[in-house]
Amino acid sequence: MAVHNVSEDGVVKTKAKILVVEDEPSIRSIVGTYLENEGYAVASAVDGHVALEKAREWGPDLVVLDLNLPGIDGLSVASQLLDESDVYILMLSARNEETDRVTGLRTGADDYLTKPFSPREMVARVDAILRRSRDGRSAYRPLVFAHVKIDTNRYEVRAGDELLDLTRTEFDVLLELARNAGRVLTRDQLIDSVWGSDFFGNDRVVDVYVGQVRRKIEQASGEPLIHTVRGVGYKFVDELV
Repeated sequence: MAVHNVSEDGVVKTKAKILVVEDEPSIRSIVGTYLENEGYAVASAVDGHVALEKAREWGPDLVVLDLNLPGIDGLSVASQLLDESDVYILMLSARNEETDRVTGLRTGADDYLTKPFSPREMVARVDAILRRSRDGRSAYRPLVFAHVKIDTNRYEVRAGDELLDLTRTEFDVLLELARNAGRVLTRDQLIDSVWGSDFFGNDRVVDVYVGQVRRKIEQASGEPLIHTVRGVGYKFVDELV
């Protein structure tokens, strides 16, 4: 998926491919320029239809996606993208209500940025999201519990006989909880482990993702494996096999 280029010293470098989906020309131009200045390969789309076509043809690593698009709205675009790939999504919106942020995250977006925003903050968030894909998680052995199996090489989770449909962020949240099975992890600990210490959002994002993962596991296994410890954080409870 990523594009390779050769620097002056002959070192082959990899720069991630980012698709910017924004109908406002000035914002689209600024976002694209800042990302290109950071070494990313950038393509753009002005609406949802074009975005889906370009994503299928180009295979971006991350999509910067405006929520309020003409034609197909950003939430629908995000849902289709995640049905077809494991691309990361940074969602943009002029709205600032918590319900809009939660809706975007529940759709599968990895982060959420409200307009107006600093282009430097946007780049920092993109960097943080992509850094998570290079953190070497695939080197861990599969985790096999009584009710859940987590395959870190394939990024797959099975609960009972069912293969769970998890986004990459949901997978990372579950993996961190499972690797610390029996221990209570605070929201700050989960943010540092999953999103990184330079995460710009608030801890509400943790509640959203833990809730989604818990619901999917319980529906498949019939077991409440993720417990809320009120005032502290969350704990994964299952026995290693």
